[in-house]
Amino acid sequence: MTQGQVAEDFDRIVDDYEEKINSAIAFGGREHRFYIDVKREKILDLASEHFPAIADLDVLDLGCGVGAYHPGLEGKFRELHGIDVSSRSIAAAKQKHDFVVYETFDGERLPYPDGRFDLAFAICVMHHVPPKQWLGFCAEMFRVLKPGGLALIFEHNPYNPATQYIVKTCDIDKDAVLLRPRAVRKLFAGAGFEEVYTRTILSVPPVGSFLTLLDRGFGYLPLGAQYYMSAAKPRRA
Repeated sequence: MTQGQVAEDFDRIVDDYEEKINSAIAFGGREHRFYIDVKREKILDLASEHFPAIADLDVLDLGCGVGAYHPGLEGKFRELHGIDVSSRSIAAAKQKHDFVVYETFDGERLPYPDGRFDLAFAICVMHHVPPKQWLGFCAEMFRVLKPGGLALIFEHNPYNPATQYIVKTCDIDKDAVLLRPRAVRKLFAGAGFEEVYTRTILSVPPVGSFLTLLDRGFGYLPLGAQYYMSAAKPRRA
């Protein structure tokens, strides 16, 4: 699998992307929108913990696809950029979200100068990146972040049986290579990041304050359907 093949695959499924995902996760009783909301709120929470004021941030969504996470981010940051290898996905995103600056790229070198962004996140993207390019992916996130910037990764948890079932039955993930949390931590530490840690999410549906706190408490255990990684670029970099 190459980045070019990944781009072609996602170009083909732009029109029924949401339908395919909802079909794969239907047994869980919730639609894709619910999980989007959970992860988007987690991004905002983690950004608020790391930065004094998120309204001042320049932010990059790396591997943004059709911009599914962007509607709830309008007005949250100074600038929001989205980039993807799929040109059809970017074209669809541009039609829906005129407050986002969108670009396409070749899957290797990001078309931004060093230190361009305060925050960069990639949601369920790395398992579509060819494994031989994982370190380069991390290095590019490091390069485009400002000193003190924050990288966030969300990935499927390969230790969760329900997640394994979804990945095996979802056409979108037919070529996915799932990454263990430890592997992601090692990759980002190797790229120069510090304060690298992972937590699982979606051990229970975080609906309401009690279940949200419970899910957060379970984050130290390998139970959740997905996990996130947070890593900071050294301020001296």
